[in-house]
Amino acid sequence: MPSPTPRIAVLADSDTRWKWGALTARRIAPPPPPGAAGPDVTGYALRGRATPTARQLAEAGLGTPREVTGAEFLRAVREEAYDVVVLALVGGTVQAFLHGLAGAGPRRRPVVVTGYVGVVYEKLADGLLLRHGADVVLANSPYDARRFRAVYEGVGADPSAIVEAALPFLGGAPHRPVPGRHTVVFAAQPSVPAPRADRLYLLRRLAGHARLHPGREVLLKLRSKPGEHTTHVEELPYQKLARTLPLPPNLRLVYGHMGDVLDRTDLLVTVSSTAALEALHRRVPTAVLTDLGVREALGNHHFIGSGLLTSWDRLDAGHEPAPDPAWLADQGAAPAEGAAHDPDAAFAAARRRVADLLARDALPPIAPYYTAASAPGYLPGVLARHRLDADASEPGTRGVRGLLRDAAREAARGAYRHGVQRVAPVIRRLGEL
Repeated sequence: MPSPTPRIAVLADSDTRWKWGALTARRIAPPPPPGAAGPDVTGYALRGRATPTARQLAEAGLGTPREVTGAEFLRAVREEAYDVVVLALVGGTVQAFLHGLAGAGPRRRPVVVTGYVGVVYEKLADGLLLRHGADVVLANSPYDARRFRAVYEGVGADPSAIVEAALPFLGGAPHRPVPGRHTVVFAAQPSVPAPRADRLYLLRRLAGHARLHPGREVLLKLRSKPGEHTTHVEELPYQKLARTLPLPPNLRLVYGHMGDVLDRTDLLVTVSSTAALEALHRRVPTAVLTDLGVREALGNHHFIGSGLLTSWDRLDAGHEPAPDPAWLADQGAAPAEGAAHDPDAAFAAARRRVADLLARDALPPIAPYYTAASAPGYLPGVLARHRLDADASEPGTRGVRGLLRDAAREAARGAYRHGVQRVAPVIRRLGEL
């Protein structure tokens, strides 16, 4: 039986997923008995392209996870005997670890929890089926819970693991207007939109809004500094584009925790960022732009019916969209109700599910939807990309050649990351002198 204080391991592969995983671990942990400590959470960052830098981890304010390879994490799970494992990973990586954990050995396995870090507007079926096999698949809203169950039921997969919850970083003080203050924040996204012309367009319109309203403070909220990697790849950083344009004095580029920025925001503007849900939950006026169209590629189609879709022309003229209450509730973003609001309340069902699983004498075997029989042309490639096939799931059985090959790969990966995060930004700056 697990201890009264559950031991939870969180594995994440980017800065945003680390934030989601660490907060989720604290939300889903069963309440400790009187006098017992809270959950014991240990963080692991999966080594790869998007491994967070020290600055990104400090900005999240949730501790520093230990950087590991996939094999090292599986070994840690076996040796440390965690009660719960939270997989805050992209879908294919979740699938690989589900298969790795399924073959982890004869000991009692941990309860496996996974989910999505934000709005699910693409790869719904693909991402969900890659997550099937976890004991708990968290849905961030009633809307997502319905969609998730429909996908599983539609392919004959067991939907019982789907549990309705919420985005764990929703919270913070409700918006309070301050006389004389009108701060407009544009929440930038690393990959939406992608074309240079579209990103320049948004930057010019943001600068134009600042010029039209010189009494407003206009902030461009950036996700990362040049060279840092986020959940999504950013090919054209706004910082670089901003150096090509004359910017008004009341427009500034800012970093930092989104919650801290929302504390002083009077209007949040975005294309489709999850920051919109954070703002709406705090009653911050929010606008989702239609300037580049309402398209699946942009993700703003998710906000159809929200009442938030608008354009820079209308915002320049003073329009502020009014959100539809029914849409907000269905998206799990209904505003907090004053000081009595409990941010953990949305996770009550998840806590009950985890507590029930922990109380069982034994857990059933992990049974992903994808197996060698159900997806022989797809699953082997997923596992091979993460080196968690039958050989890699049993570290120590691969022989000297395999160990040397792994060492060479890790050295090359480390050199690549150093080049991307450290050397490339310096070269870019020198080229712009």
